[in-house]
Amino acid sequence: MRRSIATVSLSGTLEEKLRAAAAAGFDGVEIFENDLVASPMPPREIRAMAADLGLGIDLYQPFRDFEGVGDDLLERNLRRAEAKFALMLELGADTLLVCSNASQEAIDDDARAAAQLHRLAETAAPYGVRIAYEALAWGRRVHDYEHSWRIVADADHPRLGVCLDSFHILSRRGDPAGIRDIPGDKIFFLQLADAPYMAMDLLQWSRHYRCFPGQGGFDLTAFTRHVLAAGYTGPLSLEVFNDVFRASDPARTAADALRSLSVLEDALDRERDGGRADEGPGAGGARPRVSLARLPDPPEDTGYAFVEVAAQEGAAERVRAVLAALGFAHTNDHRSKPVQLWSSGGARVLLSSTDPRLGHTWGGDAAVTALGVEVADPDRAAQRADRLLAPTLPRRRDPAESRLNAVAAPDGTAVFFCPGRQEGREWLADFSAEAVRDRHAGAGAGRAAIDHVGLFQPFDHFDEASLFYRSVLGLTPDASLEVAAPDGLVRSRALAAADGGLRIALNVSVLGRGTPSDAPGGAQHVAFSCDDVFAAAEAMRAAGVGPLPIPDNYYADLAARTDLAPAMRERMRANGILYDSAGAGEFFHFYTPMLDNRLFFEVVQRTGGYQGYGAANTPIRMAAHRAERTR
Repeated sequence: MRRSIATVSLSGTLEEKLRAAAAAGFDGVEIFENDLVASPMPPREIRAMAADLGLGIDLYQPFRDFEGVGDDLLERNLRRAEAKFALMLELGADTLLVCSNASQEAIDDDARAAAQLHRLAETAAPYGVRIAYEALAWGRRVHDYEHSWRIVADADHPRLGVCLDSFHILSRRGDPAGIRDIPGDKIFFLQLADAPYMAMDLLQWSRHYRCFPGQGGFDLTAFTRHVLAAGYTGPLSLEVFNDVFRASDPARTAADALRSLSVLEDALDRERDGGRADEGPGAGGARPRVSLARLPDPPEDTGYAFVEVAAQEGAAERVRAVLAALGFAHTNDHRSKPVQLWSSGGARVLLSSTDPRLGHTWGGDAAVTALGVEVADPDRAAQRADRLLAPTLPRRRDPAESRLNAVAAPDGTAVFFCPGRQEGREWLADFSAEAVRDRHAGAGAGRAAIDHVGLFQPFDHFDEASLFYRSVLGLTPDASLEVAAPDGLVRSRALAAADGGLRIALNVSVLGRGTPSDAPGGAQHVAFSCDDVFAAAEAMRAAGVGPLPIPDNYYADLAARTDLAPAMRERMRANGILYDSAGAGEFFHFYTPMLDNRLFFEVVQRTGGYQGYGAANTPIRMAAHRAERTR
């Protein structure tokens, strides 16, 4: 199917928006009227530029407050419309979006609205223009797609159809299944937008908080499935009003937008193969079978091969000391790079000292710089990432070193695709075979694995990062939640593989500022799993590194709201261990102090099938780290 994007979804001038859409790989655009009016280019030049870039102009919008008006206003509206039809001829656009009347003067008379839309379509016919009538969620008289379709059907003009917008339908909790009752050839245009569910005015919600498919809470796969089942064969088009997107690099936003459509198409195509997408022929008889793009399969058997931490020397010394206290041993050195391999059980941390971003990009001396992800088929994972426009990272390597494909996440973190367990771990051969013995030899309390990694995101790229990890690694996102941190609200979203072998938690300052998030990101951490969190905390203390102190008030509250035995609570208090539960599952965890101003480690123990991250304890941890920083 054609892929299109509304120019209102991108920042910059109209010319910059067109270039960004073309560079990302879109087939067409919706031109928002404000963008054209503000452009110094005449419509014919815009048409020529779009054609040179390989873009069609699929829609011109919006035309507001036309129907359900008095006769005098109707005549003025028709004159206004004819001027737009003439402009569209020069622009090369053949479909005009007409929004349902949102003015206080709109007349509640469906017959009048149908007759007036019929006359508009009749006026448009000599210009070769079609009218796509859309029910705005805040329309004065018409605000749902069923109502707009009844009016279009009554108007009965071949140049008049409906425009379906996922936000206007799903924000009002409408049932999209009824779309199947609309003949496909009367669905003139489809606009897609996701959004987080929010309890607020519909207009404000729409104008500021839309996002690309897969970044919000709407089920756009099911929504689009109903539209295709009706027989729609036009473009999949994105119309996203978002304050962040309209202030960000348009090329980057366009790439993120196309990534979202790729994931949506892939999901629809897989459903169709499973027989779910073709549930009935729709209102117009047999449904045309549109072509949907299929991506390479998502990675399978995922887990962490390693996490790389880069640190300047002062911070690196602290990282080494804490890793040793946690039971890690410095076992190997890279053969050609200044990188140490620290291991404990199945957990591996690469400690690097040469990353050029240190102390500059992050505003800190240590940070997580790379994730090594074990996958069953690294080449297929890399091909999927390439199709999803993930930037490929060039790698300097000696000819004898293993070949590892890597891509850049939105915040610059490198993601390496490593051979999975059954294929062996050839990348380990890049490190010296001899065990390294130094004063940081591990204490011996092995960790089972890397449980999860927490990455604080730059404010502008939180939604992009969520879609990146969901699409490239095939992770499933949890719902976003907000945490009341000492320096302001923090939004968090966790993503995980189905088997829990790969977990990533993304965090962002809601206001995009505040200590320590004035830097592009705030605190990052790596969480290690273990079988006995008490033994791990006590071993770390015995090695000379105390866990992050937690206030006594926390344990007093724990006594009030749980049935934990007093002796256990006291042992937890002595070792800074926090607690959470869900159903039969329990979660015990403790944190290290900050290793610089934005990196720390966590040790966790999960029992009874607990799948969360102890989110209720996050404000406690943040306050404790802040108190530590103040001291």
